[in-house]
Amino acid sequence: MKVSLFITCLSDAFYPNVGESMVRLLARYGVRLDFPPVQTCCGQPAYNSGYWDDARKTAATIIEAFDESDFVISPSGSCTGMIHHYPKLFEHDPVMRVKAEQLQAKSYEFTQFLVHVLGVTDVGATFPHKVTYHPSCHGSRLLGVKDEPLALMQQVKDMELVPLPFAEDCCGFGGTFAVKMANISGAMVTEKADHVLESEAEVLVGLDMACLMNIAGNLRYRNKPVRVMHLAELLYEGVERA
Repeated sequence: MKVSLFITCLSDAFYPNVGESMVRLLARYGVRLDFPPVQTCCGQPAYNSGYWDDARKTAATIIEAFDESDFVISPSGSCTGMIHHYPKLFEHDPVMRVKAEQLQAKSYEFTQFLVHVLGVTDVGATFPHKVTYHPSCHGSRLLGVKDEPLALMQQVKDMELVPLPFAEDCCGFGGTFAVKMANISGAMVTEKADHVLESEAEVLVGLDMACLMNIAGNLRYRNKPVRVMHLAELLYEGVERA
């Protein structure tokens, strides 16, 4: 079984610890992640901006990169979700459409793979902190990733998981939305950060570094000492602590 890591742009460029945590955590279950170096952006910025020809070029690179993989695992619901748009991008190219559909079928967000493929909900982690969870839009609404992260977090020893008020509200990032509608985006992330502070959590956790980066930036700007982590980082840190 060949399991490949689709690292995504933000994790690759700014948050390498997310990928490292995934690799080390999955290795405990005998999964050795392959890393095709040819992989690139999923194409979502171009796709959302209407530049579908450019999006097709990057999508073709991703399809080729993971052509021989049995499973493709990503730390981002947003980028994994973009793969679900690939069949539409290639609807007039029968050969590429089939390849796009094959990639879609074998692509998983990190917690999906851990829970549904490996059958793991308790990784043996200990994390003695008060934690709240932000469910990113694309992961929860497009991929339907809702119960998986909660199942994993509920098994972490000594961790107090507290609800995030209005958790399903968007953080305001939305990729190009944050650039095109900066004022609205800024108001949305301020409201989201207010709710994080209202929860009185020490740690904010999520599944998508784009959203977490946006919220973390607002919290840092306001000098609020809330630690922001990807769930893979929390679980692996908790395993190392146990």
